[in-house]
Amino acid sequence: MTDLKERTKVIEAGPKGRHRTVQVTVGNVKVGGGAPIVVQSMTNTDTADVDSTVKQVAALARAGSEMVRITVDRDEAAAAVPHIREKLDKMGVDVPLIGDFHYIGHKLLAEYPDCAKALAKYRINPGNVGFKNKRDSQFTDIIEIALKNDKAVRIGANWGSLDQELLTRLMEDNAKSPDPIDARAVTREAMVQSALLSAARAEEIGMPKNKMILSAKVSNVQDLIAVYRELAARSDYAIHLGLTEAGMGSKGIVASSAALGILLQDGIGDTIRVSLTPEPGGDRTLEVKVGQEILQTMGFRTFVPLVAACPGCGRTTSTVFQELARDIQAFIRDEMPAWKTRYPGVEQLNVAVMGCIVNGPGESKHANIGISLPGTGETPAAPVFVDGEKFRTLRGPTIAADFKALVIDYIDQRYGVNVRAETVTAAE
Repeated sequence: MTDLKERTKVIEAGPKGRHRTVQVTVGNVKVGGGAPIVVQSMTNTDTADVDSTVKQVAALARAGSEMVRITVDRDEAAAAVPHIREKLDKMGVDVPLIGDFHYIGHKLLAEYPDCAKALAKYRINPGNVGFKNKRDSQFTDIIEIALKNDKAVRIGANWGSLDQELLTRLMEDNAKSPDPIDARAVTREAMVQSALLSAARAEEIGMPKNKMILSAKVSNVQDLIAVYRELAARSDYAIHLGLTEAGMGSKGIVASSAALGILLQDGIGDTIRVSLTPEPGGDRTLEVKVGQEILQTMGFRTFVPLVAACPGCGRTTSTVFQELARDIQAFIRDEMPAWKTRYPGVEQLNVAVMGCIVNGPGESKHANIGISLPGTGETPAAPVFVDGEKFRTLRGPTIAADFKALVIDYIDQRYGVNVRAETVTAAE
């Protein structure tokens, strides 16, 4: 037993402790300082189109985005922001809005004070907030407007729009060094310095740390990991994570999951965004679901019940278990907005939908409720397990529908108790 303990000491279950950061309040959301890691997203509508932007913000919020960034790139967009906020409030969608500013943010915030008030946070890019002698004055203007309106800011350096003056200076210094490093490492250092120098300047102007979030986004996984580890090691600002230009489909999901997963395991990151390129006409909310799934599968947060399902093999030539797993998962996602208030704690539920007798019963016993469907050549019977014990065996053509009904009944019996108790107490 002693040997076993020694061998297993290096295997630590769960993520490392969180990197200590100062807490920032963005609207009604707490970021950093030990608060739960926040999922955010961004619209791809024309912000000047109030109705389409409101519709997409509401959809992202319903999907679970806890903050939503919108582009504020011209007069029409800035003028639309207070109307967007007003319509969302009337719909009961209180998600904080983040203004994404580049090049002329100082001008738009000054000329449209209602826009400045309606936003919960301003995103500033140090690489294009201003150029040469205008850089400091325009950066100062935005910080002062944020202070006046008691708003948070995100200082977000980006690989694709890096401060070229800073990069050139660091490259020149590196070239003169007796032991120069490679150009890519210099660029990573420029990313870190861009964010930290801008944050230091904001503090000089009067912006406190509890009003600032930093980010340093790149599109390469290894570069992202290196940059954020260095940023975290050299500061205690709240940190926003995201692999910029992650890509489309499985490529974007895998790249973001790999990069963010490693950093989150290191304890780095207070907010995350999964920057997926949607298919033409595709669902923008997919990036929110992926972000939630990264946090949930790593054990940081719980958003929706988990559905475990086997991948299928030659023992499972029927598609019944695949269809049932898909239907149960879709049903849970669709119902979650209503379940959050009706069934407190339901997000902790684990469901198993297995395809044959090999791993089916075992996986089902580990779940709150699970089913082992008959595989190829097996007896046409499907045992259902509830909280580790065999509950019932389903047979016949309605197995899928019967199991779905059992899941709904389990949820009502287990998670509806508190609601019913409160109702009875109130009636008495």
